[in-house]
Amino acid sequence: MREIFLAFFLLCPLLASGFDFVIVKYRSGDWYNASDGVKNFLAELAQRTTVDTVPLPVELPLDDDRIFEHSFLFLNGHVPVLLDEKEKANLKKFILNGGFLFANDDYGLDESFRKLIAELFPGYPFEQVSFAHPLYHSFYHFDKGLPKIHEHDGGTPEGWGLFIDGRLAVFYAYNADIADGWDYPEVHNDPVEKREAAFRMGVNIVIYSLTY
Repeated sequence: MREIFLAFFLLCPLLASGFDFVIVKYRSGDWYNASDGVKNFLAELAQRTTVDTVPLPVELPLDDDRIFEHSFLFLNGHVPVLLDEKEKANLKKFILNGGFLFANDDYGLDESFRKLIAELFPGYPFEQVSFAHPLYHSFYHFDKGLPKIHEHDGGTPEGWGLFIDGRLAVFYAYNADIADGWDYPEVHNDPVEKREAAFRMGVNIVIYSLTY
C-alpha cells in the first residue's frame, strides 16, 4: 500500500504540490500548544512522502474566510472549544464543501467537541472509525486503529469520524493525543516508538485527506 501511494503522488504533481497544514485558532483555548510539534510533523511528512509540503503551518481563526482557500484544518487543545456563530457557520461550510478536519483531544477538548459536532451536523453519523477504514492503511498500516501516545486517564484510544455522504470528513483522535508525539523529544520524554507511531499516524491522516 505504501508503494502504491508513493507512485500515485509521483504521477499526480498537482495533487501533491503545496500542501499546507492549517491550525485553527479559537479564543477559548490553547490552540497554539502543538505549533512546534506540527512543524516537526511537516518536516517528517516531506521526508517520508512525495507530498510537496509547505514547511510552516498556517494559523487561521474560523471566522476568517481564507480557510476556504485550504483543504485541511487541525483543531487541538486542552480546554473546551467555544465558537461564535460565524465560526460555526464557516466550519460547517468548510466541511460540507469537501474540506477535512483533524481534531486532536489534547486532554480536555472531548465534551465540547462532541457537542459542537452534534450541533453542526445533527443528521450525520459521528461514530468510531473501523480499523479496516482506508485512513488506517493509506500509507502505513494500523491494523489495531489509533495508537495511544499519552496515557492521560488511561483507557483505549479511539478514532471517531463524521461521515458526509460516505466521506470521512472529520477525524477525531480521542484518548490518544497524537499531536503530543510530534513534539521535541525532550518535551514529553516519549520513547522513540511512540513518536514514530505518532508521525506515522499523522502521515496516514494527511494522505487520506488528499486522496479521498
